[in-house]
Amino acid sequence: MKTHGDSVWNGHCAANGGGMFRHSTNVRPQEVFVVLLLILALIPVWEAGAEDSRSGLADLELEELMNVEVTSVSKRPEKMSEAASAIYVITKEDIRRSGATTIPDLLRTVPGLEVASVDASKGAVTSRGFNGRFANKLLVLIDGRSVYTPEFSGVYWEVNDVLLEDIERIEVIRGPGATLWGANAVNGVINITTSKASDTQGGLVTAGGGSEDRGFGGVRYGGKLGEDAFYRIYTKYFDRDDFPNASGTEGADDWRALLNGFRIDWDATDTDSLTLQGDVYDGSQGERSTILWNDGPPEMPLDLRTYNRTIDLFGGNLLSRWRHEISETSNITLQMYYDRFERMDPILVEIRDTIDLDMQHSFALGDRQEILWGLGYRYTADSHDNSFALGMDPDERADNLFSAFLQDEIALIQDRLSFTVGSKVEHNDYTGWELQPSAQLRWTPDSNQTVWASVSRAVRTPSRAEADVRILKMGTEPLTLAPGMVIPPYGYLIAFQGNHDFESEDLVAYELGYRVQATDRLYLDVAGFYNAYDHLRTLEPGMPNLAVLPPVFPLIGDNKMNGETYGVELTADWNALDWWRLTAGYTYLEMQLHLYDDSMDPTNPESAEGENPQNQFFLRSHVDLPKNFEFDPTLRYVDSLPSFDVDSYVTLDVRLGWKAAKNLELSVVGRNLLDNQHLEYRSTAFVNTEATEVPRSVYGKITWRF
Repeated sequence: MKTHGDSVWNGHCAANGGGMFRHSTNVRPQEVFVVLLLILALIPVWEAGAEDSRSGLADLELEELMNVEVTSVSKRPEKMSEAASAIYVITKEDIRRSGATTIPDLLRTVPGLEVASVDASKGAVTSRGFNGRFANKLLVLIDGRSVYTPEFSGVYWEVNDVLLEDIERIEVIRGPGATLWGANAVNGVINITTSKASDTQGGLVTAGGGSEDRGFGGVRYGGKLGEDAFYRIYTKYFDRDDFPNASGTEGADDWRALLNGFRIDWDATDTDSLTLQGDVYDGSQGERSTILWNDGPPEMPLDLRTYNRTIDLFGGNLLSRWRHEISETSNITLQMYYDRFERMDPILVEIRDTIDLDMQHSFALGDRQEILWGLGYRYTADSHDNSFALGMDPDERADNLFSAFLQDEIALIQDRLSFTVGSKVEHNDYTGWELQPSAQLRWTPDSNQTVWASVSRAVRTPSRAEADVRILKMGTEPLTLAPGMVIPPYGYLIAFQGNHDFESEDLVAYELGYRVQATDRLYLDVAGFYNAYDHLRTLEPGMPNLAVLPPVFPLIGDNKMNGETYGVELTADWNALDWWRLTAGYTYLEMQLHLYDDSMDPTNPESAEGENPQNQFFLRSHVDLPKNFEFDPTLRYVDSLPSFDVDSYVTLDVRLGWKAAKNLELSVVGRNLLDNQHLEYRSTAFVNTEATEVPRSVYGKITWRF
């Protein structure tokens, strides 16, 4: 469906984008001191009886945590402690004791990640800068299925969900992963892996509710289909209340969804395994927006409306994976998935179908080399219903992506020094061929230490929006055309236009890291990075149309900015006692962005420097109390965002859990306990959406396994 103005405007979505600790009037030092005392003071009281607790901290030794097998770094199993990358793993136990109800909330305590709530349903999540509602430099996968949308190069976090009790682990790589995962794995990769069906046998029922999470629940059942075949089926529902706006009144951003899914794992032979899984979801989210409107012919007056709108969300996916062990040192994997996405937004309806095929083969070449190579193909087709303010031209499009990669890991000194080199080659319909090489050096002087260094090139390819979108907004500031010729606010239009010649944003990244298990109880990890970006997105003025009323001033997407980011990420994991574990993390980020000399971008894209926190810190404590009680407080500090006028804040989340019986668990969770509400982010989309704030909340939960 075409609407008025489709032939005039074609635009794109905004650029997204950090100082030392800044003062916030919302958080007083004495509050932080009281919180720290609360975390620490209760511990000695329970020491004598802590051995009664059976939560598993004593059973899960620190060495086991460090030796968790991960696959995201090299696409093959390896110990996390030996991975040549800045990687952090959220374990199943971390998830259970987190008190989180969404995946973005689970990611809040990952060093190097920036996680903020835009409103009750929408999150801003990225790694190492350039955050935003449409953060476009972070690749996210669920069981190997990419959930990174080509619509705007980002993630719709509100529709990518799983039953949290089914997650086996979440692997988070900070830094490029493009050599293996392809374009758009620029600043990081998040790989969410769910448990095998054989590990989720029996039943599970979980339910809860509270002040903001008004009601949520899930049911899962797993069984056997044969001697070597297992299945699980599940359903999940939640209903989240509106967040308040700055004045304390309810926003219009409530959120609810129903998710149903299944998984089947079959060990067909000693050398062949098959996985089949799928999900279907149906939900809705709300928001209050100010949008340019025209209900009639072009000559009718334009209307700037503020109204509450409801967005209906529907979709599903089906994935199959076959793995064949050729020998002890060689295997091949074939994967295929189909994904359907429908977003019924009154200002832009998007329907998208995606088919993805992937093959990879690994084998040993002699005693010192491991070769990994693969091929891939992705087809995605979309259709849109446009509105006066927002649309795509053309409103239907199909794109193809072809890819191949090769990686060689060479043992220079057996079990001590290795060198990995590889590259991914892709061809897309926007910029053609893209080459993304990387090299890594890993030194393990002993079994407790790893030193690694890497250099990589990655690209962020253009989105559908950057090529074909058009967005109309009313001017909000006086515009001077010439001396004495000033157009008043709301007397002109700005048309954001796409650009078919938009280039890929590219990155050359340098990383250095060190991790050590210093003692049986203490693990330390530090990573430093320097990223050099070029061809970053800008909006350049086009030829104005003064022959119409109101006059139209176009801004066209271009690539006239470069920049650097650098920083450090620290993590410490300490099993202080058999029943007490502490995890702490600190992140420092510096961003410096520079427009080209010939750029005339009036939107100040360099302000992205102030859209990311420069300092972040968290301290998480897991305490096993007597009588099977658990006490899990988490303290976080996030620096201010000066470009959004967002103050720094400190949050405290506390979970109190009780294993009332072997298979019955009760918990109460309080979140954001230090203030009534606080702002974390503002929408960077060109549709003016009301900012809402994260409130203090509490909920109760019961989980029964049978």
